[in-house]
Amino acid sequence: MNLLSNNQLKTMLIFVSIYVCTLAIHAQTSEKLPATNIIGTAVSVNYDTNAPSTTVNTKENAFDGKLDTYFASYERSGTWVGLDLGEKHIITKVAYAPRNDQIGPGRIVLGMFEGANNPDFSDAIPLLMVTEAPPLGRMTEQDIYCSRGFRYVRYVGPNDVRCNVAEVAFYGYKGAGNNTRLHQLTNLPTIVISTVNAAEIVSKDVFRNGFISIINNDSIYSDLLEIRGRGHASWGFPKKPYRIKFRNKVNLFGFPAKARTWTLINNWGDKTFMRNLLAFNISKRIEMDFTPAAIPVDLILNGEYKGTYVLCDQIEINTGRVDVQEMTANDLTLPNLSGGYLLEVDAYASQEPSGWFTSSRQRTPVRVRSPKADEIRSQQFSYIWNHYNKMEDAVFAYNYQDPINGYRKYIDTESFIRQFLVGEISGNTDTYWSTYMYKERDSDIFKFGPVWDIDLGFDNDNRTYPINSHSDWCYEYGSTANGFRAVVRNLLTDPYFVSELRYIYANYRKSGALTKNELLQTADEYANLISQSQRLNFMRWDILTASVHQNPRVWGSYQGEVDNVKRYLAERIDWLDKKMGYSEVDNTFITSDLPPVMVYTQTNAICFSNFLRPVSVMIVDVTGRTIFTNILQDDIQVAVSKGVYFITISDSKGLHTTQKRIVY
Repeated sequence: MNLLSNNQLKTMLIFVSIYVCTLAIHAQTSEKLPATNIIGTAVSVNYDTNAPSTTVNTKENAFDGKLDTYFASYERSGTWVGLDLGEKHIITKVAYAPRNDQIGPGRIVLGMFEGANNPDFSDAIPLLMVTEAPPLGRMTEQDIYCSRGFRYVRYVGPNDVRCNVAEVAFYGYKGAGNNTRLHQLTNLPTIVISTVNAAEIVSKDVFRNGFISIINNDSIYSDLLEIRGRGHASWGFPKKPYRIKFRNKVNLFGFPAKARTWTLINNWGDKTFMRNLLAFNISKRIEMDFTPAAIPVDLILNGEYKGTYVLCDQIEINTGRVDVQEMTANDLTLPNLSGGYLLEVDAYASQEPSGWFTSSRQRTPVRVRSPKADEIRSQQFSYIWNHYNKMEDAVFAYNYQDPINGYRKYIDTESFIRQFLVGEISGNTDTYWSTYMYKERDSDIFKFGPVWDIDLGFDNDNRTYPINSHSDWCYEYGSTANGFRAVVRNLLTDPYFVSELRYIYANYRKSGALTKNELLQTADEYANLISQSQRLNFMRWDILTASVHQNPRVWGSYQGEVDNVKRYLAERIDWLDKKMGYSEVDNTFITSDLPPVMVYTQTNAICFSNFLRPVSVMIVDVTGRTIFTNILQDDIQVAVSKGVYFITISDSKGLHTTQKRIVY
């Protein structure tokens, strides 16, 4: 018989010790924690008129071991019951039973189990959310995935059910624990916000103080914060949007900005939760200078599950956001007040007490977003108001097409076109209801962007559905701030602007950035990402088969909503190709209303090719000096220095176009 060596015996003893310790810990994890210090919402009133006057459904009933008693609160929402464990415990399991009546199981769905180390649960994080109706007449047990230790634990009843739980139990063992395992509601990041004294957020103007934790892939970030409501129409929906402000600047999820202020978009009428995300994706594809960073998340507020949201950049001047140089306090003594500014053409501007103006010519309402209304000096406000008026006057001037003294003196054409394209590709009927623009310091030029508020896009507006059945641009049928539709219309009468629009669109179609396959695949990726969360959201907000906001149709399922977006996108690319005169087959313009020639640039050269007939070409530099003019019919490269050039092409049929090209 072979005998074990001393080393083998030592190794075996070590494994036996580990096994015994594991068994001991497992025994601890299965220990029911005593309900010696019950905490929770006070009943205060016995509202059950069918019960004897001596009966009160108190929090103690949730821990009496009886399934025929229950805790029910007088308040309909925000009520809870739990334990003060005296010291930190790692919770390994919870058990619960609904009130023992026919509707009892439904009352516990979306109920939340939380752990905290502050007695007011301001630092609470989730242990578990009940996502299925439990059976009647017995306890349902569920394991907990969380390694942090908690002194305080509780069960928070869902919205509008008065808690109504028969029994609650917690299992675990003593220990401070760690953050190696943390519970998320779904695959999306979980955001947990608690306000002081669980105060409700009822105002868009008054911030509530609170605490935030963001849980993502077993990591957690926590900070103090302030929170208030936000939005215009969206603030009127049952599911509210919020603005949050951290105590410290933070770079969330690797986003470009390190900032304090962020937004939580509610997407009430967008049942896919992806319309803003898709539009932002298109904005990146066509290389807008700034695209808001955004990610879908699950939100818990004061222990109550609120649904699927999109955490997003706040539109503001900041590094990684709208990155322009603002004036300092010392600069205000200077005669030059040129920068930088962030403006919004805003149809809701008149609802604000200050910080906005009405343009002189078109009577367009414009908000000065930065500097803020309580920070901007009167001379700055007057300056930017007058400068906007100059831009507007130039758009409607007799010489508005002039490359030097026309509207291009004040409008960055490429940024305007890119914003226009995002609006038209997405079919956003609110593109010019809310339009952001910004101006860099010491520059006269307004750049347009970032894009924002696309929940009515992608065929989600009953006033314009189906958008692709219309022959004209989407903005003609959408909502616009007073007077701004005329600005867009006038720009589209300039051959140079139209030529640039077609050129930029064709460039991104040729590059593959705007193919149907790319856009449809992106929609599928967002749908897969949001799949788990949307199921819970529509349990919380039962609107999937209802028409809300401006929904033109009810598609009956989440996949049906996604398929509608995909159908729209495929049709929209065809519509735009036809409108722009673009052929996907050979990546060329096929319309007869443009001179028949292709123009592109190389290092120190402007190139002409694909002639169908002779054309007259004139090249002018930014000073207005003509550096080349000739009739061309064969491929040619015109040598030029680095710089910006305006190229006018005309043919014998009277067709002409002016294009801007940058040579590097």
